[in-house]
Formats: sequence, C-alpha cells, structure tokens
Amino acid sequence: MEYRVHQKTGDRISVIGLGTSYIAEAEEKGAVQALLLAYENGINFADLATAGAKTFAYYGKAFAGLREAMRYQVHFGANYETGEYGWTTDLEKVKTQIDWMLRSLQTDYVDYGFIHCLDTVQDWLAYQENGVLDYLLEMKKQGTVRHIGLSTHTPEIAELILNEGLIDQLMFSINPGYDYRQGDYANGSPKERMHLYRRCEAQGVGISVMKPFSGGQLLNAKTSPFGRALTPYQCIQYALDKPGVLTVLPGIRNAQQVQQLLGFFSAAPEERDYSILGSVAPSEAVGSCVYCNHCQPCPSGLNIGLINKYYDLAAAGDSMAADHYLKLTRHAGDCTGCGHCDSRCPFKVIQSKRMKQIAGYFGK
Repeated sequence: MEYRVHQKTGDRISVIGLGTSYIAEAEEKGAVQALLLAYENGINFADLATAGAKTFAYYGKAFAGLREAMRYQVHFGANYETGEYGWTTDLEKVKTQIDWMLRSLQTDYVDYGFIHCLDTVQDWLAYQENGVLDYLLEMKKQGTVRHIGLSTHTPEIAELILNEGLIDQLMFSINPGYDYRQGDYANGSPKERMHLYRRCEAQGVGISVMKPFSGGQLLNAKTSPFGRALTPYQCIQYALDKPGVLTVLPGIRNAQQVQQLLGFFSAAPEERDYSILGSVAPSEAVGSCVYCNHCQPCPSGLNIGLINKYYDLAAAGDSMAADHYLKLTRHAGDCTGCGHCDSRCPFKVIQSKRMKQIAGYFGK
C-alpha cells in the first residue's frame, strides 16, 4: 500500500480507499470479508455516502475493534430512513440520521464530517439557513467531528465554500470523462477543474476522489465517451496524478473486487499509462501538462512532470512548492532543449520551451 499525508490533519491516508456505493447489495458475511481484506492490505480510508443503509452495520461489524486505524467520511445530509439513499437539508432528519449512523458504525466520533452533496448556490443557502451547517460545526466543537469536508460535483460551489475557510477535505468527482466535459457530472471547463485541484493542493485541502470510473462508463467501450475502454488502473493513476488528491475511492461489492483494486500496486507502468487521452483531449486542454510522465525518460534526468507540477502550484499560491522544486536533483535550467519530451507529449506541450519559462520563474 502507498500512503499520502494530509497537509492539514496529518492523517496518513491510503491512496486507494473504499467507496461504498455498491456494498449494501452484498450479504453481510461477504461484505465483512471484503472490508477486512481491504484493511489487512493497508486500506484505511472509507467514504460512507452509500446506496443502502445496510452498509453502516457492515462497517460496524468489520471495524468496531479497529476503529482508530480507519478514517471515515460521514455525510451530514445523507438520509437512509427508507433503507435507501436519500438527500436532505432538514435539520431534524440530519440529527436523527447522524445518531443512527454512529450507532450502526459502533463509534462515537467522525473523522471527516461532510457538508453533503451541494451542487447549486441554493443548496448551500438551504444548508446554512436550515441550521445544518451550524449543527455540523457544533459537532466539531464538541469533538464528535474531527474535521470538516465538502462533497460536490461542481467547481463553482467548491470554490465558493473554499472561500469560507471551513473545510479540510473535498470529495470531488475526478475522471478523464468529467475533466474533458463528458458525462452527467462534467461540470466546469478543464481549466476550471484543474484550477480547483491546484488550489486545494496550495491550501492543504485534501481531495478524496469519487466516481473515478464515471459510474463504470469509462470501463466499457460502448459507453466510454472516448470510443474505447479505459482500465481501472488507468483511471486510478489519472486521478492520483492530479494536484491535491490523497485517495481514490472506487466502489466495491465483494472481496474479488478489493483484490482487483490491490493489483494496481503491482501493475506495470504501461498498465497505468493513460497517455492515449492526449488524442481525444478537447482543444482547451491541449498544451497543458497533466503530469502523466509519458515524456519520460528525460535524457538529462529531469523529472518533467514534477517540475511542471511544482511550477503550477507555486503560481497558484502554494508556499511550499518552490521549496519542493529547489530540492529536486535536476531543475528546469538543466534542460538541454533536445526535444525528446516535445516529441513524446500526448497533450502537445512544448516542454523544452516551458522549461525555460520555469527556470526563469525559479531562478534555476
């Protein structure tokens, strides 16, 4: 397992976590087996915006004795009073549901309490006016909630709430389809979405990724907006390469699917390579480095993806990015202009020209 450390909270989080959309469809024995298999292989993060109420009892049974080792995202606004997922900003329903979730999970605290699934300004106003936000903040003050998060599919809403300085974690839908304006939740332009990721990185707000496979559409050539199927590993690597991302949360139903996800760590680099997307990227995304490292290896030993990433983050206001850049063994100024990377970049970035720009910015 690989881990990333949350800049704000200090939590050490597995880069693959558990999405819970489908596990309620499993029988208890199989669900608990799958959850324990994930834990035994180092997965320590789970989102609990699930499709069915049974998920909470499954987690309670699997992890009650392992609670301190796990990190949960619990959503203030998810409603399971019918046994299936629902959404609400009614304060009394939210209170009742949170009490029920904690009992079912066999825990007395929440790692990340989420402002749940806001996609319009009206949603945000209702969340505040109905007292749900105040309730969540009071739970944090009491210590029942340790950190505040937000789930949304809309960059505009994420930016609006980031301006309030409330959140430590953002749950956002990241996949090639949505980033390139393809799919039901493809909100915002490629530039707006990348700006959000960079802002989160710069401000220490961790991103947990939902819908990495676009509800499975990207995994099937018939439904993929690119006319070809991507693999789960390509989608996971794509999300992990985005600034700010700490963990990717694919949905699982059973132990077999957990085992398949764990195969990501032993997969060859070419199995994770998503550079094929360069041939289908929209015109506004062409010419922008996405840190895919398809340009590697550099004959001069530059880590071109990281150099680009630290430059973009520094320009976005990340105070630590320049220090990270300066600690690299080779810098943009070491570029010889051989053009190897220019010929290999699937997104048509003229990296040799960009290296001169970056060297001028950092002074080396």
